Amino acid sequence: MTEKLKIRWNSHACFEIEGSKKIIIDPFLEGNPKATRKKEDVKADIVIVTHGHGDHVGDALFIAKKNSAPVVTMVELAWLLKEKEESLEVHDINYSGSVTVDGVKITAVPAYHSSSYDGKYAGNPGGMIIEMEGRTLYHAGDTGVFMDMELIGKMYHPEIAMLPIGGHYTMAPKEAAKAVEMIKPQIAIPMHYSTFPAIEQNPDEFRKEVERNSTSKVRIMSIDQTIEV
Repeated sequence: MTEKLKIRWNSHACFEIEGSKKIIIDPFLEGNPKATRKKEDVKADIVIVTHGHGDHVGDALFIAKKNSAPVVTMVELAWLLKEKEESLEVHDINYSGSVTVDGVKITAVPAYHSSSYDGKYAGNPGGMIIEMEGRTLYHAGDTGVFMDMELIGKMYHPEIAMLPIGGHYTMAPKEAAKAVEMIKPQIAIPMHYSTFPAIEQNPDEFRKEVERNSTSKVRIMSIDQTIEV
């Protein structure tokens, strides 16, 4: 029997996922004009960072230290974060590589983007496959659409996919809807939009494109909303 998971959206690409463990992904809270969640209030067992840009690393170091939580991220970024804070427990992975932390399996998959941290090259950006409680989720990080998303769908069968739709730096609604066609999740959640003027989007455009061309359902979340899936 699969267990229910709680998913909270803190705006931008930041989600908290709660099952047997509490996970926070790309915790950009302080300095985020749309976030109301305070970094001091976050409880996390695992911190996941998809790539090195400041709007994704965000408050990862603070939250990891405060909660004595390990960080899981791409290998070169892991090295840079460890240099910044030697006391951190950091798990470094790369494409198709996995780590299991407290019973949660996290696998890195490609993302078409870039990655830097504190002015340094931070290796490849990633998407993250998260397996917990018999459930599989895909957080795509920042990415454009690419054909290997079909392979990600066929190999990992994510039930829930969190996909950027902001355009400018990532996919826009049209491209993200094409990604949904390839991944075939049961539920697609749009993210990384309307935080700043450059990525202003209407998520209903994404919903219409997805529901016209696939059987997936779109859940448009409000900031600070928690859903149970």
